[in-house]
Amino acid sequence: MHDDTASLVTRLLAQRWLPRDDVQARKALLDEAFREDLDRRLEAVGLELREHPYAAYIGLAVARKSERAVFGGSDSWISNTLQLDRDGVALLVVIWALIVLPKRQRQMERQEVEAAASQSQMFAEEKPIPRDSAMSPVIAERTLLADFGDKLGGKMRINILLGTLARLGFIVRRRGEGTAGRLIAEGPLLDLAFDYERTARRILDGALGDLLAETTRRTSSQAGESGEALDEDSLDDEEIQDV
Repeated sequence: MHDDTASLVTRLLAQRWLPRDDVQARKALLDEAFREDLDRRLEAVGLELREHPYAAYIGLAVARKSERAVFGGSDSWISNTLQLDRDGVALLVVIWALIVLPKRQRQMERQEVEAAASQSQMFAEEKPIPRDSAMSPVIAERTLLADFGDKLGGKMRINILLGTLARLGFIVRRRGEGTAGRLIAEGPLLDLAFDYERTARRILDGALGDLLAETTRRTSSQAGESGEALDEDSLDDEEIQDV
């Protein structure tokens, strides 16, 4: 007898992410009995399904109750299980904030507009949450370097880190058109990298808030053609959720 639950877990462990419209992924999101069995079996080994209604992919993460055993099992607390150094985690936080935060705002605004429009229709169908790639802004690498290069080790170091983040599935690097230069786009795991509810407000209210707002404005402008120090203390408590 085929075990769909075991098959889904095996695929997620091997591939690290699956799109929401994958047959087994949809079953996990929509079939209550299947989801209960999946959650129970993941919990037994200290894992949990990582998904968000606004994210286009699903993955696995260390369960909250297992975080201390995984992240605090050595002499010091580690921030991830991907062998990312501190500057790599800092860069990931910056990119997550520059792409996921404005994307989420756009998604929510689109939903509000569609909800308002449907109120005038007697038999309007509920619109799905917008998850297409057009919702996600792209970052011009030259803008990232200008704003954060001196804080994250310079051009060569950031280039190495961007290559690592791309291999891990957090970002996609591509060449922009015209004079835009190289661009950074959202990868399958970026939206799942951090717990949105735990992380977004800390970033917006912290030292990164104003700098990120200014960087977002200039990045959007430069990508379309195709300060303050990092609050490092806030990075210590952010665990990357992908396993």
